[in-house]
Amino acid sequence: MTDIRFYHLDRQSLEQVLPSLLSRALDQGHRIVVKTSDEKQAERLNETLWVYDPNSFLPHGTAKDGFADKQPVWITVSDENPNNADLLVLTQGTQSPAIADFKLCCEMLDGNDEQAVSAARTRWKAYKDAGHSVTYWQQSAKGWEKKEA
Repeated sequence: MTDIRFYHLDRQSLEQVLPSLLSRALDQGHRIVVKTSDEKQAERLNETLWVYDPNSFLPHGTAKDGFADKQPVWITVSDENPNNADLLVLTQGTQSPAIADFKLCCEMLDGNDEQAVSAARTRWKAYKDAGHSVTYWQQSAKGWEKKEA
């Protein structure tokens, strides 16, 4: 079953958190698909990854860039895995019927949006009922803390 982690963002935005999460995952040998809700968000994340740190480079691409199979991080609005990723990152409440095809799934949750929190609770229960291992992580002044749900 897939290890599913909910990341409750309430101190920083997705654009502030995602580069470090992806960097750590790449360092651990993961290939990654980041699924967004629309093309505008995909392009915004693409731009963020190009400029987030002038002293660093995070290899990634989108459909506009092509060469999906060569990209360690693929940003998409579709349910696809063209780069043979083992890690799926879901943003903006996106869902995927292919979660079981990944070893790890990270749901990035806007903790300041009550609708997003409510929808995440529903997905949490569905994941648990399906037998996935589910954990919850919340931002604190010290960094990410695993919480009991």
